[in-house]
Amino acid sequence: MKITRRCFFLVLSCLLVILPAFPQTPNQKFLVFVGTYTDKTDSKGIYAYEFDTGTGKLAPKGLAAETSNPSWLVIHPNGKWAYAANESGKQSTISAFSIDTKSAKLALLNKLPAAGEDPCYLSFDKTGKYLFAANYTSGNVVVFPILPDGKLGAATSNVKDAGTLGPNKERQEAPHSHWIEPSIDGRSVYVADLGLDRVLWYSFDATKGTLAPGPVPGSFSHKLLDLSAKLAPGTGPRHVVFSPKGGEMYVLGEIQSTVTAIHLIGLDDYVPTAFQTISALPVGFSGHNDAAEIALHPSGKWLFASNRGHDSIAVFSVDPATGKLERAGDYSTGGKEPRHFAIDPTGQFLLAENQNSNSIVVFRINPETGALSQISITEGVPSPVCLIFLRTP
Repeated sequence: MKITRRCFFLVLSCLLVILPAFPQTPNQKFLVFVGTYTDKTDSKGIYAYEFDTGTGKLAPKGLAAETSNPSWLVIHPNGKWAYAANESGKQSTISAFSIDTKSAKLALLNKLPAAGEDPCYLSFDKTGKYLFAANYTSGNVVVFPILPDGKLGAATSNVKDAGTLGPNKERQEAPHSHWIEPSIDGRSVYVADLGLDRVLWYSFDATKGTLAPGPVPGSFSHKLLDLSAKLAPGTGPRHVVFSPKGGEMYVLGEIQSTVTAIHLIGLDDYVPTAFQTISALPVGFSGHNDAAEIALHPSGKWLFASNRGHDSIAVFSVDPATGKLERAGDYSTGGKEPRHFAIDPTGQFLLAENQNSNSIVVFRINPETGALSQISITEGVPSPVCLIFLRTP
């Protein structure tokens, strides 16, 4: 078929209009630190990798730091310091490290007792001056000040979760703090407690570094005594994510393998109100499963959750008007027990760690459908349970 010059330029002009809708992100490289369990495994601590967004592959950089059971890692907003929850029962500690991006090594700054048993989650307050820690077995949350040199100071607050226990006698025999993050405005803190079927709410004093139940002075109504979110009995809330504007929270229930969507500002005196509960498992699955991780895509269009047992990543679309979720697919992680996964800073990839098969699987995220397609797999990662990204110069 003969193509005239006029047709050629018409087609070219159409392509120029279409192509910007699918922008190409320049290839970037990130430093990745992987936390592991060292008890009864071959692991020695925290391992470093380089992640290339051009290839979607991880390149090993070796052992970053030798430390016991670093089951949760966070990097300070300044990119200079990293902190690890060393989950070891009554001997649990929190470690502070300085980061050498050139060598991909972590140098220990100091280490303090966790002030509780089995810390499983760390986060920062909005100022970056405090580190929050959730201790699972002892059911308490602790605030540590971050000193000017990155070291941790003595705890400024230590609060035991309290409330009515859930109905599961084996898993909910006591409070179990499993997640802690500040609210969008930074004046309060939410704590997911697996044993209480609640996402607890504490006010936070950033000048003193203290937590306390009750309303933030001068906000909403002084009549309010509790802004905690209540989940269905036996849910076992594990981790939580906020919507981009902070109007909703999505709570992953470990025991029942569900995601519960909650309006943070409800119709009745600002009490958080659940408006949807959806299964993280496909219809027909009847085996044992423990839901593990939840994350929202940077675009806010897709929500992801991991399943241990079904060994998959569940994908949900998010209605931008209502916040409701709709199932969009399930994708095998190609291994056992995907305890954690993380979305890379560009939003192109999802990296899932298979704890019991010693591997990390890289998926590309389809920006139009949220579908996952496997790009690469890294074997020989001993008991990986946490992964964080650091943008390098």
